[in-house]
Amino acid sequence: MNSEKPVIGLHSIALDKESLSILIRADIDFEQFEQFAEPLAAAIDCEIREQQWGADRHQWLLNFEGSQLWLHYEFYGDICWISTDVASDIEVLTYLMTLLTPLVTVKGANE
Repeated sequence: MNSEKPVIGLHSIALDKESLSILIRADIDFEQFEQFAEPLAAAIDCEIREQQWGADRHQWLLNFEGSQLWLHYEFYGDICWISTDVASDIEVLTYLMTLLTPLVTVKGANE
C-alpha cells in the first residue's frame, strides 16, 4: 500500500468566498497542464468530467460528490483557481481546502 502524497508543487492556496473559488499558486507548465491537473484532481477526490483548452487557457470540469467545479488556468497571468457557480458549494470548497493544505510546500525566503 502506497500512502505517499502526490508531489503537485503548490506554493499557496487561498479561499476566496466572494468569488466562490480557491486561488492556487503553483509551478504549472501550460503545455503539460495535465501533469499538474490530474494529480491535483486525484488529491481532492474529484472526477475529471471534461477538458477544454485554448491558446492561453485550460478549463476542466470536475465533479466532487455531485458538486460541479471548474479548474481554471490562464497562461498569461499564471493564474490557477478552482471555482463553483453554486453559492451553497462554498462548503465544498472549504472542505477541499483541508485536502489541499497538506500539499502546500514552503518556498525559499528569497522568492
